[in-house]
Amino acid sequence: MAYSEPVSTERDSVLVNTGPRKPRILLAASGSVAAIKFGNLCNCFSEWAEVRAVATKSSLHFIDRASLPKDVILYTDDDEWSTWKKIGDSVLHIELRRWADIMVIAPLSANTLGKIAGGLCDNLLTCIVRAWDYSKPLFVAPAMNTFMWTNPFTERHLMVIDELGISLIPPVTKRLACGDYGNGAMAEPSLIFASVRLFLESRAQPGGSNSH
Repeated sequence: MAYSEPVSTERDSVLVNTGPRKPRILLAASGSVAAIKFGNLCNCFSEWAEVRAVATKSSLHFIDRASLPKDVILYTDDDEWSTWKKIGDSVLHIELRRWADIMVIAPLSANTLGKIAGGLCDNLLTCIVRAWDYSKPLFVAPAMNTFMWTNPFTERHLMVIDELGISLIPPVTKRLACGDYGNGAMAEPSLIFASVRLFLESRAQPGGSNSH
């Protein structure tokens, strides 16, 4: 798709008699079979929050674009530099990072986990993470084969992203897409949504932390 709509909006201020604006949630999918649930995830969030979506090239194999809410813009690697012509033009991964109150990567594949832990930024999703302001929350919901999940590299990578301040929504045990039974399936979209919403609403309560 052509990147034509500016990411920034005019909803920064609190509107009279309407309360605070909706949370801005940046949902991202990487290349796991669990990305077939990405449309469901976007729908879970879209009634409660303002949503933008990011998909890696690999995840597009599994995402049904028709399942996404009509008002959710899906950004891909092709959009990253499509409107950039000269110094001073906006850079999409920076604009999305500025726009979002919170980022959720679901599914997070083993490959993208390894990239993030290693500081790589070779696509739109990983560029956003590398440029992320860690005073703002970032959640990940991994999805991978059981042996990939129990691989020693995964434990190392999870320790690294935990040190960055990234919050883990753990995978669950079930029959996986490959036919194996074990841990590694992405948490259900409803659970991911509930976890993020509870986090934000508990922080907004009296006595909660209002600082990022």
